[in-house]
Parts: sequence; structure tokens; C-alpha cells
Amino acid sequence: MDDARFADISDQELLEQHVAGEPDAFGELVRRHRDRLWAVALRTLGDREEAADAVQDALVSAFRAAHTFRGRSAVTTWLHRITVNACLDRARKAASRKTAPVDDAERLDQLLEPHESAEAPAERHDLHRELLGALATLPAEQRAALVLVDMQAYPVAEAARILDVPIGTVKSRCARGRARLVPLLTHLRNRGEESGDSTMERNRTRGASVPPPSRPRDAGTGDPAAVKGGGGHA
Repeated sequence: MDDARFADISDQELLEQHVAGEPDAFGELVRRHRDRLWAVALRTLGDREEAADAVQDALVSAFRAAHTFRGRSAVTTWLHRITVNACLDRARKAASRKTAPVDDAERLDQLLEPHESAEAPAERHDLHRELLGALATLPAEQRAALVLVDMQAYPVAEAARILDVPIGTVKSRCARGRARLVPLLTHLRNRGEESGDSTMERNRTRGASVPPPSRPRDAGTGDPAAVKGGGGHA
């Protein structure tokens, strides 16, 4: 539930209140930003359990490191940076035991937003699955850049702030990632043109949909672990 006390308070003021000892301030930050953090983590890692753990790790880190925030970027940028770093750490650790996500139909189904998997036409469903399967074959850094820019529709400059790399690095990672995707997705382009819709544009997420948080640990509390129910376990 929204807390009316925080309705007119900025993210930075909430973080300052958290540092000062307000028990519910960080929970309000989680409520405001959980959906987008979850969407980025899920599409970067391609696994609901891993994404949930990465977001929880990130929010625990942010909870503990709030006193180090200096306001040189927006709070949401800071939270996204911590989340992406947590995702990349998990992706690197899993690289040696990685199975081919493109062949794992169950995992690809889980990447689809709930409303899309339930209601989208079959052809669109298949195109989305193939796109996400191809994306999952990229190195983690390229995948993270493409998720932010091409799927979450962040401007390149904002993606650079989130990833804490130069703008040119984001452009380079996106370009290399797209180049690797081209041979995998050429057949999708033709099908997308026939339907009059761009496949990548369809998959941009303006407002990500995630499963609701589990009841007793709602994000209205000051416990960052509340995000575990906000997208990790169906």
C-alpha cells in the first residue's frame, strides 16, 4: 500500500530519511522502483530465480550503502547500477555451468510478461520467444546494454550512467550485440515486416509487469528483502 506520508517526498529525500533512521523510507523506494529493477534483472539473466536473487542482493546492498550516496546521479540510476552489477556478477559466476538458454523453452516462456504470454497472438508469442532466446546467447555486458537501450527504452546516456561506463562503451556494446543478433534474427525481420510491426519495438517495456509481492513481506516495510516476493517466485 502507498504511504501517504511519502507522497510528495523525492527519492533522494527518502534515501536521506532512511539514513536518518526512518524505518519505512527505504520500503517506499522499493515500492517505487521494484517493477523496473525486476524487469531489467529478468531480461538480463533470463531466469526468474536468479533475477529475484540479484534484485534482492542489490537492494540489500543499497540498504546498507545508502549513507555513501552523494547525489551525483538520480537515486533510480544508482539503484539500477547496483542491480545491473548484481546481475552481471551472477551471469559471470554462472558462465561455466551455463546451459543454452535458446534451447530451453520453459525458461524462455518465463521471460514473457504475464499479459503477453496469456493474451498475445500465437505468432507474436513465437517472435518474442525467438528474440529473447537470441538475446540470451550474448555476453552478459552486451545483453545488459541491449536490455536497457532496446528493450527498456532507456536513452544511451542514462544506460551509461546505470552501467557506470562511458556512452561510447554502451554504443559499442549495443552495436556488437546487434551484429551478433542479426544472423539469428534475419528471419524475424521478414515476418515482422509482413505483420507491419517491428519485433524489437514490440518488446520495449514502458511499464514492466511483475508478479505482486508476497503478503507478509510487502515493500512497504523497511526490509529490502521484501523484493523477493516482487518477482522472483511464481
